[in-house]
Amino acid sequence: MNNKYFLYARKSTDVEDKQVRSIEDQIAELRAFAKQENLNVIDVLIEKQSAKIPGRPIFGEMLKRIEDGEADGILAWHADRLARNSVDGGKIIYLLDCERITALKFPTLWFENTPQGKFMLNIVFGQSKYYVDSLSENTRRGLRQKVRRGEYPSVAPIGYINDVRTKSIVVDRKKAKVIKAAFEYYATGNARLEDISDFLAQRGIMSRGGKRIHKTRATFILSNPFYTGLFRYSKELHEGKHEPIIAKKIFDKVQEVLKQRGRPHHKTKYEPQDFCGMLKCGICGMSITGEYRVKKQKNGNLHNYIYYHCTKKNKSIKCLEPCIRQEELDKQVSSLLQKFSLRADWAEKLLEMAETDKEKSAQSVSAFVQESQIKIRAINEKLQRLLDGYLEQDIEREIYREQKTKLLLEKKSLDEKMARIEQKQNDWLEPMKEWIKVASNLVKIARDSNLLEKKVAAKEIFGSNLRLASRAVRGEPVFPYLSALRAAESIGKIPESLILVGRAGIEPATISLKGSCSTG
Repeated sequence: MNNKYFLYARKSTDVEDKQVRSIEDQIAELRAFAKQENLNVIDVLIEKQSAKIPGRPIFGEMLKRIEDGEADGILAWHADRLARNSVDGGKIIYLLDCERITALKFPTLWFENTPQGKFMLNIVFGQSKYYVDSLSENTRRGLRQKVRRGEYPSVAPIGYINDVRTKSIVVDRKKAKVIKAAFEYYATGNARLEDISDFLAQRGIMSRGGKRIHKTRATFILSNPFYTGLFRYSKELHEGKHEPIIAKKIFDKVQEVLKQRGRPHHKTKYEPQDFCGMLKCGICGMSITGEYRVKKQKNGNLHNYIYYHCTKKNKSIKCLEPCIRQEELDKQVSSLLQKFSLRADWAEKLLEMAETDKEKSAQSVSAFVQESQIKIRAINEKLQRLLDGYLEQDIEREIYREQKTKLLLEKKSLDEKMARIEQKQNDWLEPMKEWIKVASNLVKIARDSNLLEKKVAAKEIFGSNLRLASRAVRGEPVFPYLSALRAAESIGKIPESLILVGRAGIEPATISLKGSCSTG
């Protein structure tokens, strides 16, 4: 009987196919075999897809054509080219039982369409499936071992490179600077996700397709703990051996901003930008926003005004706070700024006090480092006990993951705090000097007409403490403004000032913050 054959060649990019001949090799060998055996090949079918799971389109089309009577035989390099799963293997054997397939030819093994031949073919298909299953299990075991060593078993995120020579993940120095800058930019709370996408695009970081990074992808980047030296694998947090490029303090701040913002806020085209976001309502605590008003006189003249008022979004309180004109608000903000200006002799004395406190802080830093080291050792012991309990099946997997994540995050925070304090134990000194510089210039800022500059200065001094109540602006300054102003009492008290001061130095760890500062 002169059978008609389909020549079927397949190769995938999977690990198990690395030692399999290429498509060209298979076709050349099969054509030579067909000529030798005098086989009638009516078509050559090529597929580049894994056979681990059912659903190969070329393979399915071939079986359909066999059922339609176009051919009754298949020529392939090996039985595992036809099937590595039970479904496809079962289809081949079923078509043999129905005599739709009358012959299978392989250069690498012998097959005869008899009960014994089909039995042996079933064993070959089973061996192929077993090989794939065991290889997959061995691969997963190898990945788990890499994770235990702190090696991330996947493609490195943007800012890192997979080094094929050392089989490790190293920092991409050029892109890492951009990623770090993007985190710092978003941590300020003044950027949207779209702004981060633009920020990355302007600095050459795009998607793999060369397109601008979508805001969803930007969210993934900003929430990926990999940049802090940790990584997630199989829904579990692990310590990594790779070099972190983002401090956990900044990462935590970014997570807070992501949580608070939820959806990005789009300002309307005509919304005033000057004092928006600076004040809270003194009655209900909601934000103070601004809007334009146009007054049209009977003679046709138009007058434009800007009013600031409470958003009244608190449904539990009926807010009666009246609106205030921008001119009046500007006058009050300017008056507040002037009260925090410094004389030149005060500024010089404050700098001397700051240097004195810098020396005293060294002792407290040493004590903090020692205490942190004790806490880290305790956390390591807890992690080991937690792992022992999990391995002994005394602790459920979800509880183990949850507790491990908490302990690792706590340990990471302590590590970074300790390193930061050891390396930059006088970080407060630079902000203090910067404040002294700004405070010396506050009189000029208050007298100028640049509202945005006044807003920036007010937020630096008061943070989120500014309140508008009964059309009056009130607020209490934040460090270093509060600390420095209280320390100024030791230099010389101004009668108009209502500052109450602690007697210690001005460094944050030693200053007493009792007392109050009235700016009303």
